[in-house]
Amino acid sequence: MATEVVMPKQGNSVESCIILEWKVKEGDQVAVGDVVCEAETDKSTIEVESSAGGTVLKLLYQAGEEVPVMQPMMIVGQEGEQVSVAPEAEAPEVSEESAPVAAGKASSQEVPVMVSVASAGAQGVSPRARAASLAVGIDPASISASGPKGRVIERDVVAAASERAPLSPVAKEALAQGGLQSPAQGSGIGGRILSTDLTSPVVAASAPLSSDASFPGPMVETPVKGVRKVTAKRMHESIATTAQFTMNAYADATALQSLRQRLKSSPAEMGLQKVTINDIILFAVAKTLKDFGYMNSHFLGDRMVNFTHVHLGCAVDTPRGLLVPVVKFADSRSLKQISDEFKRLASMCMEGKAQPDDLTGGTFTVTNLGAMGIDTFTPVLNVPEVAILGVGGISMRAIEDEEGDYAFIPHIALSLTIDHQGVDGAPAARFLKALCENIAAVDTLLAL
Repeated sequence: MATEVVMPKQGNSVESCIILEWKVKEGDQVAVGDVVCEAETDKSTIEVESSAGGTVLKLLYQAGEEVPVMQPMMIVGQEGEQVSVAPEAEAPEVSEESAPVAAGKASSQEVPVMVSVASAGAQGVSPRARAASLAVGIDPASISASGPKGRVIERDVVAAASERAPLSPVAKEALAQGGLQSPAQGSGIGGRILSTDLTSPVVAASAPLSSDASFPGPMVETPVKGVRKVTAKRMHESIATTAQFTMNAYADATALQSLRQRLKSSPAEMGLQKVTINDIILFAVAKTLKDFGYMNSHFLGDRMVNFTHVHLGCAVDTPRGLLVPVVKFADSRSLKQISDEFKRLASMCMEGKAQPDDLTGGTFTVTNLGAMGIDTFTPVLNVPEVAILGVGGISMRAIEDEEGDYAFIPHIALSLTIDHQGVDGAPAARFLKALCENIAAVDTLLAL
């Protein structure tokens, strides 16, 4: 009897998945547990296993299409068994009346499978291929596509990179920074690609407008889905359902920068050289929140939930959009442990391998735009959390001493957004003041 294989549920927040690549085709034999396709959620890339064994009778979606979770994506049954698809049904349904009574009669029976197919349409470049092309500095438009409907997929990028001449170490490092592309051959010995061979993406010059040029001209329409769709929904809900209020402050960053420099020059065997300014801020936030439990809370309308432990959300900018992995039990971790865990989570996010559990459960969120030259900004709450901290850049500020003289001292900008429904301005300001003091005396904080 024909059996539906559904798109599995991936956490409570995932509503649909995009099929990136089928690993099977109609007519193939599959067993329970075999990987049948690779799919992308709004958070990660997953391998989907078959929940039934037999012959693949029908693939209900093509690569590039979006499948709601817990809805059929393929039909597995006995070889020769016939299936039909009704595309307008509201929900998938297998008709038991026409199902074969015995396996021996299956070949002469037809099992009608009712399934709603919502096509998202094929895209020119898969998300993983786009991320891979950015990493190696190859323009996706120059790559020969082998995916469904002429789509460039990850293996096409890998193949193109393997055909390219070897890169010099400087060129490889420059490509890793992003924003540059490499040619197939360079000017070095044997065609080796040097840093001077790298170029910026070519932007075609605009042709002069004629008097009869149609308005508004060429456009590109992109479906809102995946991470972008989820982010849009959550940001709108955040603004619409909360009373957001932002306050700004500056913390003396002298000790912060000094500690970072000492860690950077510490012995390699200590594993502290890669601890960043952001890691130190995360550490200071986790320790400060222990004394301000009302900031480590969820506002749920008719009740507040205060958490004993700090589970720190940390915003990460990925090729697929904004993701917020959570460093769980951050208050119980050392600076090195926070640094290592955040780097692990951020790497998983960048590679599209973060799991739903990695991205849920936060009690307070930190987002850092300082590296992009931003001073202060208004971070948007990650509901139902009552607060989010925005970290800006470090700049010199004139400070008056006790004798009336002025000195320029490095300060780091902090922007705290709160939900005024759950916490008032004065208590939030006390937390921000204490955080500034802890950052200014971060050496002492490490001893706690």
